[in-house]
Amino acid sequence: MGSISALLGIVALAGWALLVVGIGLAVSAASQGRSTRGGVTIAIFGVVVGLLFSVISQGIIVVEPQQVAVVFDQLSGQLLTPRGPGVHIIIPVIQVPTLYSVAQREYTMSGRASEGAMLGDDAVVARTSDGQEVRIDATIIYSIDAAQANLVHQRWQDRFENSLIRPTVRGAVRDEVARYGVEEVYSTERANMRDGIEEVIANRLAQEGFIVTDFVIRDIQFSEDYARSIEQKQIAEQDRLRAEQEAERLRIQAAGERDAAIERANGEAQAIEIRAQAEANALALINAQISQNPQLIQWRYVENLADNIQLMLLPSNSPFVFDFQSLMEGGAIGSAAPSENSTTEGEGASGQ
Repeated sequence: MGSISALLGIVALAGWALLVVGIGLAVSAASQGRSTRGGVTIAIFGVVVGLLFSVISQGIIVVEPQQVAVVFDQLSGQLLTPRGPGVHIIIPVIQVPTLYSVAQREYTMSGRASEGAMLGDDAVVARTSDGQEVRIDATIIYSIDAAQANLVHQRWQDRFENSLIRPTVRGAVRDEVARYGVEEVYSTERANMRDGIEEVIANRLAQEGFIVTDFVIRDIQFSEDYARSIEQKQIAEQDRLRAEQEAERLRIQAAGERDAAIERANGEAQAIEIRAQAEANALALINAQISQNPQLIQWRYVENLADNIQLMLLPSNSPFVFDFQSLMEGGAIGSAAPSENSTTEGEGASGQ
């Protein structure tokens, strides 16, 4: 759309050029004693074209997509309705347009000279509720509200950045930081603090015809004393965590050793139980066999004697007499019973 205005300007310029040419032709003809009508006609045509298209070009304003036009009527002294993107016709000379960009803008205040809108250290210096000094680097992203462009033009014109945006942001940061302690600013309440600052700024600037898109806290720097205390606290916290981890490792190790001891004890108990059960089963089997074969004990006794035994002493009070004949005949087991006519009596007997 800017090409329309440029084209009208070119036509107006061509008209003024014709005026110059016509005057030149008229002067040349008059010096030669010829008629000056042709030159005068060209000059008059050039004046008409130049004036007409100059007026038309001033009466047409082209508003780009990221712009809004504020129109001031000099006769009434009033601001007319803002003009949005497109081609608009106004009364030349009487109505004066002013274009404003409604695109997103950013304003940065930083302690680093290369980052901020102003040269040098421009960080916001504020104090917390407990008196600690902090330095905050911040950026605000905002734009002019197209519907409120007349308000911006009336109150601020092109001074809004330094006269409104900057002091509003710095004041809101200081006021909001003062509501929190330094520990809260450092850790738990930083997000809430940022949200509070943005809300205050957005409400304040909305009253002046601006829209706040975002507020960003880029960095927070603390005093050297507090920075050292934070470092010491972090070291202490790391030591505490290491101690807890070591204690947990020892606890796990002790628990593992305890569980292993319990497992070993359980295994030993089970082994003892199994051995006892086996012995009990064996004794039960032996008892069953003895019950069925009373002479089994005598047989086992004789079976375990050495092969060259020729003499055996028996106590006089022995309740049994071994029936060697029955024991030796094919392993047949006879009966053994107490006998009054024992071959051996007294304290002892001997034979070969």
